[in-house]
Amino acid sequence: MQTDTIQKQLHECKQKIKNLSQIQYDFEPDKVEKCLLDLFATTAKVQLCFPFENLANAAALFSEAIMPLYQSMPDMERRDTIILSGVTDNGKVWVGCCGYYCGTFEKAWLDIPATHHIASLRFHEFYQFENDKVIEYQAIWDIPELMLQAKAWPLAPSLGREWQVPAPATLDGIERAIYDRVQTKQTKNIVNDMCCALGNYADFGLKAMQLDTYWHPKCSWYGPSGIGTGRTIKGFRDWHQIPFLNGLPDRVGDPSKGHLFADNNYAAFTAWPGMYMTVSGSGWLGIAPADQKINMRSLDFWRVEGKLIRENWVLVDLLSVYDQLGIDVFARMREFNKAR
Repeated sequence: MQTDTIQKQLHECKQKIKNLSQIQYDFEPDKVEKCLLDLFATTAKVQLCFPFENLANAAALFSEAIMPLYQSMPDMERRDTIILSGVTDNGKVWVGCCGYYCGTFEKAWLDIPATHHIASLRFHEFYQFENDKVIEYQAIWDIPELMLQAKAWPLAPSLGREWQVPAPATLDGIERAIYDRVQTKQTKNIVNDMCCALGNYADFGLKAMQLDTYWHPKCSWYGPSGIGTGRTIKGFRDWHQIPFLNGLPDRVGDPSKGHLFADNNYAAFTAWPGMYMTVSGSGWLGIAPADQKINMRSLDFWRVEGKLIRENWVLVDLLSVYDQLGIDVFARMREFNKAR
């Protein structure tokens, strides 16, 4: 594909998701449903986090996931903080976006009790395009974050900081400068090399990960609820990486088996799932180690500043992890809520 053709295609696909975002911001159900049906191919693969899992098509995404959320938040609006489009090394076109669904939480959703105050549900959503249609959708909604806001937290306390994760510090997550092919390639290479270096830990230890080579001294790592945010390389290590590696020392992830794409100084990565590991060592997130084999879905965004990663937005489908371990998080939450 010629460079100009690629750029035109990426721009058009990004505009389609921007249009979806605007329609969901104004949220009139009929218009949202029509937009989704027009946007998705009839055979599109639709994958949402636990407990939704694989859905039949765009109509099911709307009726089984989006509409019930809207019915719980009748003034719901979508607020994106990042939208980027890019092409992978194998020529696949993706658009990735993150932000929040916000609204007054008036009615219980997934048995999470209503608060009757404004609430937010963080999302990471990825769309693969082919012939101007979405042929694959992957999304993680940070459902545990909503549990936390509803004071219905059923899990171990987070080690990192729990808060409302911000938009990029540079406020250029939606609109950026004219597409820069050289910068885009450099960003993709930096993130790819960083991910490969993280994978060196299993064989060569901490130094082989070369954190200082890839991460800015004032970096921010914005994890999901249940893990939280870490600030600086030390904060990233203390509140996420050390507990993660202690509890899952054999974790394996291969960037070449996922989908990495970049857009100027932003990059995104998706694999469904992207990592495989055993809960062993000292255990993880308060989960006792019993040599359980699990896989992990993670959808990531990075902002590169100069030649270093300054911000990293990460959502992990933690409810899927617990489900693989036979732990019913929703049942535990309902037990806590009996007093209500």
